[in-house]
Amino acid sequence: MTVKEAVRARTGSAYEVRGGDEGRDEGEHTSPGTSTAPAAPAATVAVGRAVQELGLRRSEFELAVHLGLIAVTAGPGGGRPRVHEREIARLREDPGFPDGLAERVRTVGTAEGAALLGIAPARFTRLARAGCVSPVTFYLNRYRAVVWLYLADELASFAVREPELLAGRTPLGMRTMLEAGSDRRARNWRSQRIDRLLKRTTDPWARAAVEASALDSAHLAEVVEDPYERAYLARVRPEPVFGRPGSVAARETMGELMLADDPDEILWRRINLTLGLDLAREERPAPHPGDDPGARMTPDLARVTPAPARVTPDPGSTSRVAPPPARPVAETEPPLASSAGETSSGVLEPGGKRLLARLGWRRRSDG
Repeated sequence: MTVKEAVRARTGSAYEVRGGDEGRDEGEHTSPGTSTAPAAPAATVAVGRAVQELGLRRSEFELAVHLGLIAVTAGPGGGRPRVHEREIARLREDPGFPDGLAERVRTVGTAEGAALLGIAPARFTRLARAGCVSPVTFYLNRYRAVVWLYLADELASFAVREPELLAGRTPLGMRTMLEAGSDRRARNWRSQRIDRLLKRTTDPWARAAVEASALDSAHLAEVVEDPYERAYLARVRPEPVFGRPGSVAARETMGELMLADDPDEILWRRINLTLGLDLAREERPAPHPGDDPGARMTPDLARVTPAPARVTPDPGSTSRVAPPPARPVAETEPPLASSAGETSSGVLEPGGKRLLARLGWRRRSDG
């Protein structure tokens, strides 16, 4: 499909990302007063069969799962993922099946993407480096160099949205950024990957773990001082259902690409992780050796001795001999807005530390 064909298709109708969700439960509701028996477990099929019935290649199926176009469920006993038969039926009932689903997960490289947009490959590369289009996945070529792949559907959307960038002179701001050596492809890939993983979970510790996955061990230790919390973040971090690189070289490359490497991106991830940890600690503490699982929600009650109702912490005594599993969090203002510009006499953040101090950046600008 060319850009012109995509534009005509989009002006005629827009398709939904997860079309048919409203009708998935149709027929499952009963009228008031009607007795119902416990619903039988929904029938599922193996991934191989689902791939055949949907007319996709295995890589296309895995990408569709990653994008949230196909819902999968965990196998019995934590086995391989399976697909509900009703999910397959929903997808097969789509008016554009099977070509519509295959087109939504079709990926192209630089040369094919440039041909799709009707521009030179060099211009396509500049647009990608500037962050105008974002890669969705990658592979390693024979020289172990990263080859980025882009969704053809997203490129068509970009052509409709920003036609002026496909011809004429490159805008001055973009030229300046590219001449400085900027390349936002890996950063945009990380950002989209993190966003998609966050959508798959509501657990605050798992969400904090997703943010932590973009920080190297040094930055992570500065933000999360408790080693047991760091171990817990590593344990609960959600991983993609599919798409894990098989070769050692691909796994090593994936590990490198997942880490933020730009100062402002690192700071952004540190802030998100700090705020996410506040929410996670409110929900429950990270497990520590010797914790009583039945008393984890109130671990500090046994340590509290009769004292005045409220004691102002001394900022000079912030050392922790044995940090409790959870710190009470008391925020009266949005943490990012209230703490970013605080002075030494400003309001203290949860745990008696300001946000930037908790990020471990309190002495980085001192000369």
